[in-house]
Amino acid sequence: MINVVLCGGSGTRLWPLSRSLYPKQFIKLFDNRSLFQLTVLRNKSFAEKFIFVTNEVHYFLALDQIEEVGLDVNKAEFILEPVGKNTAPAVAFASFLVNEDQVLLVSSADHYIKESDNYYESLKKGEEFARLGYLVTFGVRPTNPNTGYGYIKAKGFDVEEFKEKPDLQTAQKYIENGNYFWNSGIFCFKAKSYLEELNLYENEVFESSHKALKNAKNCSPIRIKPKDMSEIKPNSIDYAVAEKSKRLKIVPFDTEWDDLGSFDSLYEVLEKDENGNTKNNSILINSKNNLIIEENNRMIGAIDVEDLMIVDTADALLVLKKGSGQKVKDIVSVLKSKNSELTNAHLTVYRPWGNYTLLEENRFYKIKKIVVKPQKRLSLQKHLHRSEHWIVVSGTALVTVADKEFILRPNESTYIKIGELHRLGNPGKIDLIIIEAQVGEYVAEDDIIRIEDDFKRC
Repeated sequence: MINVVLCGGSGTRLWPLSRSLYPKQFIKLFDNRSLFQLTVLRNKSFAEKFIFVTNEVHYFLALDQIEEVGLDVNKAEFILEPVGKNTAPAVAFASFLVNEDQVLLVSSADHYIKESDNYYESLKKGEEFARLGYLVTFGVRPTNPNTGYGYIKAKGFDVEEFKEKPDLQTAQKYIENGNYFWNSGIFCFKAKSYLEELNLYENEVFESSHKALKNAKNCSPIRIKPKDMSEIKPNSIDYAVAEKSKRLKIVPFDTEWDDLGSFDSLYEVLEKDENGNTKNNSILINSKNNLIIEENNRMIGAIDVEDLMIVDTADALLVLKKGSGQKVKDIVSVLKSKNSELTNAHLTVYRPWGNYTLLEENRFYKIKKIVVKPQKRLSLQKHLHRSEHWIVVSGTALVTVADKEFILRPNESTYIKIGELHRLGNPGKIDLIIIEAQVGEYVAEDDIIRIEDDFKRC
């Protein structure tokens, strides 16, 4: 079995933790593990290989995280999308890539699932049906009339009805009926079974996805071309196939599951103290049933409060009542209307060579802490509007400026003029840490002209 992991979610309801360059599936909320990493760890004992379908901007982040949990990169294949077009084409890419009789387990990278024997027993049963040509969905017994999930009416393993995201009144009737399950968004089938159904019910998505994969660069990772991606109609596997297919089977998941679509649901799965507060370094007096997340390790004090959710990051603070988690997307919408960078990135931004943290910014200058991993280097580049000053704090820097190459050690520095060709590398065995001061009339991140890049970025 091959595990196809869909990593394209943006997680706007978990802002300010989740940003477009660092979405919820990659945030390390569970003992310094992300949901993405937990998905890999949960499935790698039975998956012979993984296919990750993700946005191209998250490729190196995903690559770092699978290496952290010990997944052999030779067992991983990446399909990179320039933009997301929902799950139906994403699964089609993976299905076209493998042998038609290959069994695929399709899972989302941003779901919380408690690992248990029941989980693996359900997967084995699903694989049995998949080998017989069925498309298998895994159902979760509903605990409330949630309108954000698809509902499946079951009779044994047979699916009698599939209804994607009903209204509240309908969802309540489903709960009362007792034979309905939430659609977990996890599927199991042979590649050819899915493609036959997609071709039957959504031929346009089938054809355009097939064309896009054929035209993708014949290398690893596989990169879908922007033009081909633009021709694909967005659609989910639920609407495109699951709601219409006559070959659908359902296997119940008798394990804890949540898609973590809000801070309310995150509160439910995080460890809590005797007062119902999520465990953290805050000081809470006469307070109970609160979600407190201090990503910036800043101490939070609270007195006489209950049922609050406080999320503190280095550049944004969110305070809301429990039960209002779905409204966080409204704040994100306002920020986007103002073209705020707060929806895009944290103060620390991850790059394939390491990361940088914005320390201070003004109209005419920017100060960063830059961390370069061992044996990595930035692109050979130049800037049209800014000069740069580099001061080494720790490690060894290999610096290229124009036609010169030299070494800098801690407490040594150099200066790069506007328009001068330059490169920063780390030839050592420990992280290189430098402080960079940019000065100029324009210090935005897009003032980079890359001449040569180890990571094949434009």
